[in-house]
Amino acid sequence: MASEVPEIPNDSANVEILHAAVEAFQRREVTYRDMLEDLPAAIYTIDAEGRLTYFNKACIELSGRMPELGDDRWCVMWKLFTAEGVAVPHENCTMAHVVADGIAQHGAEAIAERPDGSRVHLMAYPTPMLDSAGECLGAVNMLVDITEQKQAHERMLLLAREVDHRSNNLLSLVQSLVHLTKADSVEDYRTAIEQRLTALAGANRLISKARWENVDLRSLVEIELGPYADRQVTIRGKAISLSPPSAQYLGMLVHELCTNAVKYGALSVEEGRVQLKWSVDDNGSLMLVWNEEGGPRVVEPVRKNTGSAVIEGAVRHLKAEIFREWREEGLRCTLLCNASAL
Repeated sequence: MASEVPEIPNDSANVEILHAAVEAFQRREVTYRDMLEDLPAAIYTIDAEGRLTYFNKACIELSGRMPELGDDRWCVMWKLFTAEGVAVPHENCTMAHVVADGIAQHGAEAIAERPDGSRVHLMAYPTPMLDSAGECLGAVNMLVDITEQKQAHERMLLLAREVDHRSNNLLSLVQSLVHLTKADSVEDYRTAIEQRLTALAGANRLISKARWENVDLRSLVEIELGPYADRQVTIRGKAISLSPPSAQYLGMLVHELCTNAVKYGALSVEEGRVQLKWSVDDNGSLMLVWNEEGGPRVVEPVRKNTGSAVIEGAVRHLKAEIFREWREEGLRCTLLCNASAL
């Protein structure tokens, strides 16, 4: 009995199957590469020797340069530093350790410098590529730009420190007002404290509105003078920027001058007038003058009152000098200080 002859596969059919498989693989590879190219995160691969084998478009934008396949090693970035700013050679970077150890190190922070000198904060996700036997063939890394997040965090910390500092300053100012305020009765004491705290609150509302940045002197003066501004008090002076602490103390000084004028000086009568003016000379010295006219005759007080103590405390913190003239036509008060220190 004749043995059966095995069927010989059709070569053309095998070739077609092989071509179809190759085309499917190529389409799949193109699809994967297209996906990587469209990702916003920088992704690149290296071989076991650290040579760059692939990078997507995001790597070019992040690194500020065109990486070179086969020549660049371990990383697409130009220069590397630790999160604390210490320089790291490329051969000692996280990717090199991942290839050597075969263990992923996700979430490592670093700083990279571009050729133009600009720096970016990075979060790296290096992962080894292993074969079926567990041998490391290279590694793939994804770099995420966290510069904006780091800057936002730094701004938050700076703001927290600034709020803490300003809160302490404000508390010290309130404590000094309480300590300096004297009165003959509890009711008078309460009234004086309320008036001074109201003046301080007005200055702080202006500062808060400016988001704790510098405020304009004229705006501060108008708040402290209240209804007397532009009615019995003429204000003249160019725009001058004040830091929040200077605004607080200068606001208290103007408040005390106004309060004194309402009680004893030009603002105690309808015909009384005050001129408040300031200027800065070529040497950067600020001269602020409070000049009263048309009020009751004033004389130099025999003893220092609470208002004088508050004014002197403000002058001390402003590193300024103050001169008072008790003239027959009214009080004239001149403040001198360095405008750049305000």
